Amino acid sequence: MKLRNVVGGVVAGTGLLAAANAVLSRRTPPLEPALSGEQHTYRWRGMDVHYTEAGDEDDPNLLLLHGVNAAASNGEFREVFDELAEDYHVIAPDLPGFGMSDRPPLRYSATLYEDFIGEFVAEFDDPAVVASSLTASYLIAADPDVSRLILVCPSERGGPEPKEWLRELIRAPVIGEAVFNLIGSKPSIRYFNADHGYADPSRVSDEWIDYEWRTAHQQNARFAPASFISGYLNEDIDLETELADVDAPVTLVWGRDSDLVPLKRGRELAEAADCKLVVFDDTKLLPHVEFPEQFLSTVREDVGIPA
Repeated sequence: MKLRNVVGGVVAGTGLLAAANAVLSRRTPPLEPALSGEQHTYRWRGMDVHYTEAGDEDDPNLLLLHGVNAAASNGEFREVFDELAEDYHVIAPDLPGFGMSDRPPLRYSATLYEDFIGEFVAEFDDPAVVASSLTASYLIAADPDVSRLILVCPSERGGPEPKEWLRELIRAPVIGEAVFNLIGSKPSIRYFNADHGYADPSRVSDEWIDYEWRTAHQQNARFAPASFISGYLNEDIDLETELADVDAPVTLVWGRDSDLVPLKRGRELAEAADCKLVVFDDTKLLPHVEFPEQFLSTVREDVGIPA
């Protein structure tokens, strides 16, 4: 009798989770582009990868590659995209598995993102590239031909040592979806923003938190973050060594108060690879969002403004 009661409780609990997941899915509005501009699709390995493009095609190409988290998208560049398009031909993709790009239920890996970035960047002539956090390591590992790199708080690691049980838990139907719904909830998003993302969380609008919530609740939204959270998107390179071998000029942009990737690491990379280091005060992991005007000045100074 006791075993029957336990089994019955598990079945009932799973049914309630499934029902809650279904209700939440039905209530999640469709996702619109985070950035204004021309919306395009890049076909890659059977996936439609979304990107936004703006600016004069005769101006220098500038690619913007967002970082990786549970609610990632090219909207990370929302504060600077339009202004950059006044001077450059700007292209900002949603990485596979994020934003408005396809999100097939793959076991996403660092190698997948290296391959995508290498091939996508190669579509553009002599581009300058801005890349954020973990994505900067994918860019360095891919080693495409570029004219200039601006790397925002680059890091080889975005999670723990790979934990298969954690990845498979989040990938699992019903339970995994419920776990990820908690990870992508508005309280969790606000916690991450306040604890690691922003020195001043009041700089994040309610509208943007709502967008992050919606992108984290699209169909199949959990599969790419499952690999990130469980450590399978960590990059297996040494940034100090690889940066020293980059032919193009490199600028590192760092938030003085960044804790996930502390400024000490930025100073080590700059010294080891002879890179320019620009430090923004009163900001953490996203200096380009918290202080867009300062970031725009850095880009224009280092990339140059077309005549």
